[in-house]
Amino acid sequence: MQRRSPTRRAFLGSSALAGAAWSACQAPAPESTADTASTGTLGSPVSRYGQRSPFENATRGVRTTLTPEAASSRTPLDETYGIITPSALHFERHHAGVPEIDPANHELMIHGLVERPMAFSLEDIKRLPSVSRVHFVECSGNSGGEWSPAGAPNVSLSHGLASCSEWTGVPLRILLEEAGVRPEAGWILAEGADACLMQRSITLEKAMDDGLVAYGQNGEAIRPEQGYPLRLILPGWEGNTNVKWLRRIKVTEGPQYVKDETSKYTELMEDGTAWIFTFEMDAKSVITRPSGGHSIGSPGFVEISGLAWSGRGKIARVEVSTDGGSSWSDAELQAPVYSRAFTRFRLPWEWDGAETVLLSRCQDETGYVQPTRALLIEERGTKSAYHCNRIKGWRVAADGSVTSAEV
Repeated sequence: MQRRSPTRRAFLGSSALAGAAWSACQAPAPESTADTASTGTLGSPVSRYGQRSPFENATRGVRTTLTPEAASSRTPLDETYGIITPSALHFERHHAGVPEIDPANHELMIHGLVERPMAFSLEDIKRLPSVSRVHFVECSGNSGGEWSPAGAPNVSLSHGLASCSEWTGVPLRILLEEAGVRPEAGWILAEGADACLMQRSITLEKAMDDGLVAYGQNGEAIRPEQGYPLRLILPGWEGNTNVKWLRRIKVTEGPQYVKDETSKYTELMEDGTAWIFTFEMDAKSVITRPSGGHSIGSPGFVEISGLAWSGRGKIARVEVSTDGGSSWSDAELQAPVYSRAFTRFRLPWEWDGAETVLLSRCQDETGYVQPTRALLIEERGTKSAYHCNRIKGWRVAADGSVTSAEV
């Protein structure tokens, strides 16, 4: 079969980069005699549920503890494409394991400061007007190891407690209005059906604004480890407020200061005070390719790619440095850019074979700019492991190997 090569213009859109990239490409291999089309061998029959290719092996990294039910797994961000995280690779963080819940017996109760306490079955909720939205969910402990100068050795360990999905469900506002929220109400308490009864206090303003009671993820039912059959989605807020296996919402006058927001998810400052209810996740970016553990085969064209996100809205700008921060270039943002969702960025780069450090920094639509580690420590000190969003660096050695860089 004769193969037609694409033009350099079509391949890269830049004649200077095209020459370098084209020279780095290898000659096409002879067509395989094992190809099913050439041998006439029939492929696999139709299946009831699709599986990925046996040649693809991306998996979550699992962090085990003495109590396996209270553990986490991390998304391999460097092995994903676009902005949507496959449901099977969405990170996990559990405090008491994954409950097995029969949806036919599951209800969401709304009570407290309401005119009409109500219990909604899953079918009741599915009958109501639904919406689908693309949003990230990020554990507030994501990048906790990045407080140290070098940080984690690869992007799964450094940023893998964040994922992005299309969530489908019913706006929480509809359910609260049906129950009739009383004027004196200002907060809600959301509770999950796991063994520890995970609870978080949430402002009524956020709940009524864009809170979502979700039953769908990426076009199918939410996976059990992601909160099946119902979970709360609070776009842009720290992951633990997005309560999984949602079973109860109590409408209250103020926050409840429950164990899950006092013993954990409270940040100690250098002066001895503590920050609590630090809900929004700050703007953050990371280069995913090339990143720690990768290797650039030879000098020439490389597309730098990564992800940026912010709990305050849309990503407005991402800059990339290929010289350790001496200079910066604007990266291209993949459209469409959603609010409080992953944004994919790309920058074409001509690597000359010399050792260097790659960096990225983002800015969201509020004007907030992702800080350096030094600026973050100046503001908040080093006594908290939460909400670390400092600039991450990757060192490219002369042999093409990529490791974490101290920045």
